[in-house]
Amino acid sequence: MEKVAILGCGTMGHSIALSAAWANYEVIVFGLNEQDIENAKTGLHVKLATLLEEEAITQQTAGLIHSNIKFSTSLQEVVQDKTFIIEAIPENLALKQQTFSQLEEIISETTVIASNTSGIMPSLLAEKMLYPNRLVITHFWNPAHLVPLVEIVKGDKTDDTTVDRTMALMHQFHKKPIKIEKEIAGFVGNRLQFALFREAQHLYELGIASKEDIDAAVVYSIGRRLSVTGPLLSADMTGLDVVQDITGYLFEDLSATKQVGPTVAKLTEQNHLGYKTGQGYYEWTDALSTTVNKEREQTLIKHLKQDLEKTLR
Repeated sequence: MEKVAILGCGTMGHSIALSAAWANYEVIVFGLNEQDIENAKTGLHVKLATLLEEEAITQQTAGLIHSNIKFSTSLQEVVQDKTFIIEAIPENLALKQQTFSQLEEIISETTVIASNTSGIMPSLLAEKMLYPNRLVITHFWNPAHLVPLVEIVKGDKTDDTTVDRTMALMHQFHKKPIKIEKEIAGFVGNRLQFALFREAQHLYELGIASKEDIDAAVVYSIGRRLSVTGPLLSADMTGLDVVQDITGYLFEDLSATKQVGPTVAKLTEQNHLGYKTGQGYYEWTDALSTTVNKEREQTLIKHLKQDLEKTLR
């Protein structure tokens, strides 16, 4: 088993730690200060309480997860003797590069450094490293303890051993890792997600349907189908001759804008940033926030339980 450390105990860091501990890995998490660590412990407690409420884990498992996670504000203590380090610090290239330089002074040259970045290219992250062959991206999706996908992105100097070890560890975490062979902005998941968003905002700007109905069109149709069959498998099931006929006229009419739509631009200018400010496309009342968050967690937990059942068969 790899000896795992996690740098960063924010939303992603402590959720990744939960995934590791749930898979019976002992993991130590680095926090900048005691307040960061207390926030992470609170987040961990809330997540475990929800998993217990939804009967995704037992009290015994919850206790095991708690005992498997340690926290520290000492980088030396966190990374010493570790063979696999997952970095989940803020999305700042200079900060990440500085952190990797610090790490390489105190870790073995065979220790893997895996960044949880959602968009920075691995070649940029590794350009100042002594051993760039050990750098790989492990892009977990939020919430990391519930969403199975982890995008494994190799840089131009990442070696096969690093990728193989990373894939193996993610499988042991009961994740669904996908291997991305070439660097590309947004990797795979975000490119697909934002292609859908571009068309959704285009339809809204044209007044084709209300925001509620545009969202419903996804939630109650392709959102359900795509949870079983992705876009390429779905195309096969539709029939590629039919797909070719449809794309022949539809692709020309789809949005090809290179900019965010006017509604988002206006809302952002007014500091209406969505959920975190209470106003965006939707007005985020306490009732809406509670309902949406609870429903999303319940749905993700339901799918996760199904995935775990398949794994145990």
